[in-house]
Amino acid sequence: MIDYRQRERNKLKWTRGFLSSFLITLTIVYAFYFIPVPYYIYKPGTAEEIKPMVKVANGDEEEKGAFMLTTVTMGRSSIFSYLTARFNPNTEIRKKEEVLRGSSEEEYSTRQEYVMLDSQSSAIQAAYKQAGISYTIDSQGVLVMQTIEGYPADGILHPGDKIVQVGSKPIVKHEDILNELKPRKAGESIEVTVKRGKTEKKVAVTLKDLNALDKETGRTGASGGAASGEPRIGFGISTAELLEIAPEQGNKKVTIDAGEIGGPSAGLLFSLEIYNQLTPGDLSGGYRIAGTGTIDAKGTVCSIGGIRQKIVAADREKADIFFAPVDRKKGECNLGADVPNASDAADQASKIASKMKVVPVATLDEAVRYLAGLKPKT
Repeated sequence: MIDYRQRERNKLKWTRGFLSSFLITLTIVYAFYFIPVPYYIYKPGTAEEIKPMVKVANGDEEEKGAFMLTTVTMGRSSIFSYLTARFNPNTEIRKKEEVLRGSSEEEYSTRQEYVMLDSQSSAIQAAYKQAGISYTIDSQGVLVMQTIEGYPADGILHPGDKIVQVGSKPIVKHEDILNELKPRKAGESIEVTVKRGKTEKKVAVTLKDLNALDKETGRTGASGGAASGEPRIGFGISTAELLEIAPEQGNKKVTIDAGEIGGPSAGLLFSLEIYNQLTPGDLSGGYRIAGTGTIDAKGTVCSIGGIRQKIVAADREKADIFFAPVDRKKGECNLGADVPNASDAADQASKIASKMKVVPVATLDEAVRYLAGLKPKT
């Protein structure tokens, strides 16, 4: 006789076992591929032509070659991507705390966007200086870079907010905020108008004595108040000014639109593209010129991170020349350690058997002179 009830019990038991195994497997797969671990993975990004990003009023746009900025793709790591990256010679793994340095991811993103804008301002100044064009610097507003947990602005102002007005005072530069807050008292509420994305918002912030908060929290130097030693009534934020570089010759105005690319490392290549459009002739000489390096207003080129990944990106786009910052020692360019950029770039180019020539440079002038001395590419 067939025991149908036993058969059904066995079938139910098998089904439960299968579903349990399936769910356990699914959980393991999800954890392996999707749950982030406290590391960031740096991979080769892109090498992008700069000419479409840079416009010079009445500039000379002759350019048979190309100037290309190089990028690194950065993302949070899963267990799978972490293990994969360990066996990929073209990737770099960095701890989360080393990347964020105590900031939130939102604050880090805002900082990267700002340093790109600041880098563009420096690149324009360096190119004007190289071309002998006089210019002025005007402040165009103040950005919130960071809010401090437990301080008045926490949760009210956001990183990336552009402060338009504080109380009745329109804000153009950081000093405008300090001057408006100086006569205020702790406990007083003040209206702050900010531009967040494309929207203007009005928010109320209750001011506090930052000195007292610093003492309570063990922090020092929270932003938003008066100078040290005086009453410091404020928000508890760090800010940065947006600058406009205006040439005395109006027909030499430079505008840059780099889209969503962040970070300061395209400074040198922006300067080269700008200088090429500011001056007659074709500085590119028909070559595909990639590179990286921060730049200051004087034209000094300083070190960056991710140069090995950028070498790979440039090689993929068939660059002929790669400008790399010279190896810098600790203390140079405010570096906290030695950074062998040019040596690492040359080593990586050799490892991937690239035909690209790596050229170390310390200044914009060195890069311009190098290109000016080349025979045009045929």
